[in-house]
Amino acid sequence: QVQLVESGGGLVQAGGSLRLSCKVSGRTFSDAAMGWFRQAPGKEREFVAGISWSSATYYADSVKGRFTISRDVAKITIYLQMNSLQPEDTAVYYCNRGGRGTEPGDCWGQGTQVTVSS
Repeated sequence: QVQLVESGGGLVQAGGSLRLSCKVSGRTFSDAAMGWFRQAPGKEREFVAGISWSSATYYADSVKGRFTISRDVAKITIYLQMNSLQPEDTAVYYCNRGGRGTEPGDCWGQGTQVTVSS
């Protein structure tokens, strides 16, 4: 059974940075796309960034140029480096496996809270 465990969330001031991690267990991710999604209070969950099995990356327009998704194959971990954070980035961030483009797959992590103060 595949498990995704996120970490790295927290409270940061506007303009600051955080790096989220998602550790995959029970399976490698070399054969599936991985992604990050987020859900702010009162809003639907939305796509943030994705990385394909071939390491192609793609981003939501709202984070392009500020966020970077990457992966470490040996550690079976993906990362989301978030720079120039803004209050509107406040949300619970979820790791996801097996999606297509901006659509998620069925495997989710438990989420990690990111709060950006103004």
